[in-house]
Amino acid sequence: MFKRLFGIVLTFGMAAAAPPAFAQNCAEREHLITKLQNSYSEKLAFGGLQKTRGAQSVMEVWTSEETGSYTVLVTHANGISCIVAVGTDFFEATSKETPDGIPS
Repeated sequence: MFKRLFGIVLTFGMAAAAPPAFAQNCAEREHLITKLQNSYSEKLAFGGLQKTRGAQSVMEVWTSEETGSYTVLVTHANGISCIVAVGTDFFEATSKETPDGIPS
């Protein structure tokens, strides 16, 4: 009984202490940017400041017109960027222009 309980506690303890899975998707910003440009032909499409837990980070979306791929990066103040989303079939939405004049 004690061995089984000890094994369960040890297993859950190791799982709780393990680094999160998304940590594998983080690296120096320059390294990730070089990889996106050279391997995926992606270019910076847009970005902005993001407030997270009292700190600010920069959110960027990198896209490729050639392949349709996109990558969403979040870069923290320490220069570490994390990939938070990737995908294919990226498209740009265009806004409808309203004609001048008085609506009828």
